[in-house]
Amino acid sequence: MEASAKKLFERYERFFNTSLKGDMNMGEIESLYASDFIAASPAGVMTGKNDDHLKEVMTKAYERYRAIGTKEIRIRDIRMVPIDAHHCIAHVSWTASFARKGQSNVAIDFDVHYFVQKLDGEPKVFGWVSGDEQALLKENGIT
Repeated sequence: MEASAKKLFERYERFFNTSLKGDMNMGEIESLYASDFIAASPAGVMTGKNDDHLKEVMTKAYERYRAIGTKEIRIRDIRMVPIDAHHCIAHVSWTASFARKGQSNVAIDFDVHYFVQKLDGEPKVFGWVSGDEQALLKENGIT
């Protein structure tokens, strides 16, 4: 489970960076997430489905990331906490790099805690807990 979950986040990193370049693979979105998921942040808790609406939301999100100067995202560390034979929590430390007009580029470190399930085949994300992305971007002069 641990090795396949790490590969999941390596795929996610590649997907994110490819999508930043405008080449979003909609089939890859489907392969990363479970059919239903939950997300929590300081903005609240939401649920969603791995459907056309998710693809629309992701498309808009990557447009916004490009607009604010996001250049890439890289995994700094992954720490897995097994729950049982089919579930784990992946604590993923990321670094996002941003280009800022008229200023030096900036790298922002942040963590997201993902809930991962592996039933048949590849593991999929079924939830995550993240910090306040908007506050972090503002704090670092991105927005």
